[in-house]
Amino acid sequence: MTSILIKGGRVVDPSQDMNAVANVLIEGGKIKSVGKAAKKARTVIDAKGLVVAPGLIDMHVHLREPGMEDEETIASGAAAAVAGGFTSVACMPNTDPPVDNEASAEFVFLQAERAGLANIYPIGTITMRREGEDIAEIGQLSRAGVVGFSDDGDSVRNAGVMRVALQYAKMFDQPIISHCEDKDLIGSGVMHAGYVSMVLGLPGMPSAAEEIMVNRDITLAETTGGKLHIAHVSTAGSVDLIRRAKKRGVNVTCEVTPHHLALTDECVRSYDPSFKMNPPLRTEKDVKALVKGLKDGTIDVIASDHAPHTVEEKDVEFGLAPFGCIGMESTVGVLFETLVRKKALTLPQVIAKLTIEPARVLGIPKGTLQPGADADVTLIDPTLEWTIDVERFRSKSRNCPFHGWTVKGKAVKTLVGGVVRYEES
Repeated sequence: MTSILIKGGRVVDPSQDMNAVANVLIEGGKIKSVGKAAKKARTVIDAKGLVVAPGLIDMHVHLREPGMEDEETIASGAAAAVAGGFTSVACMPNTDPPVDNEASAEFVFLQAERAGLANIYPIGTITMRREGEDIAEIGQLSRAGVVGFSDDGDSVRNAGVMRVALQYAKMFDQPIISHCEDKDLIGSGVMHAGYVSMVLGLPGMPSAAEEIMVNRDITLAETTGGKLHIAHVSTAGSVDLIRRAKKRGVNVTCEVTPHHLALTDECVRSYDPSFKMNPPLRTEKDVKALVKGLKDGTIDVIASDHAPHTVEEKDVEFGLAPFGCIGMESTVGVLFETLVRKKALTLPQVIAKLTIEPARVLGIPKGTLQPGADADVTLIDPTLEWTIDVERFRSKSRNCPFHGWTVKGKAVKTLVGGVVRYEES
């Protein structure tokens, strides 16, 4: 039986409320023990000075396959994941064709198995073809192994359809992951509606467009008892709505992205399409509210919303460029720089938002170093200074707003099922 001893690292495992120097013993691809004793093992990894965390989980990525393989594939996305320290990712279904049936979900699993890198969990669509009208085969998709349902990239406009989706998904204890956006309010907007958009002469996307849909979907979740997860929260108003809903006992969770924590609409003054997001980069006031939401538990998860686009698609004038940025390979560095080093959140708090919390939302047996768990482990060097360079990324795309940033903190070794899948060279 293969055995690995990860020796002398700072083990940070929020699932066990653990934050101490310890050894992690792996046998047969499973966690055998975590403690002070240094038992013999075939392989010893010296983790002195490193953070040893449960394998990180990114519950919101776009892997583009099938249909848009020039932007990303499941294999290239899995390679980017392990390079960023992520051992498990959940991929959104806005592919071509979308993941709205058993066969399409099984295709994702097959391609992930062929890649042999990270654990890939497909998310199914809420509606057939993501058209917002007919509910997808939620039962069949659940049987195929999807871990949630979303029409991400679009909101479900019809409240009646959304209500039924929450009811059906509740039967299978699955979350509905909502992209909250009122398309009629957004119109032709390309950035946050505010002072900067006025100065730049760019059509704006008002905060109300997100908050109206957040409020609607919270109301529907409260009515149905369904499990609601709100994707990429970006405004102070949304945070307040979710905080109040949680206090009332509504079954709602939510996530925030690194770019909404680290950047504001002021970045758009460069007219660089790398800063064109949906939801858009908001104001400093919104950023502060998001950080506060992370600290008080209103925001459960940090997810990259990794959205690859080719250079040809993105390297056009701002108004014509597609929304989105890549993020799996920059997330750890950006979060250490933005949250940990500035003492906005503690290291265990950040690790929790990347491990046990997304595991709980998705209902997957990951995000922990408890004995018997799969040996998915991420080793992070918190003092390693490096420059984010898209040309060194494993992703096929290059649309990263953090290119050129110098940060401290990087995943240096990633184990999936007890096998090293990435090692910093």
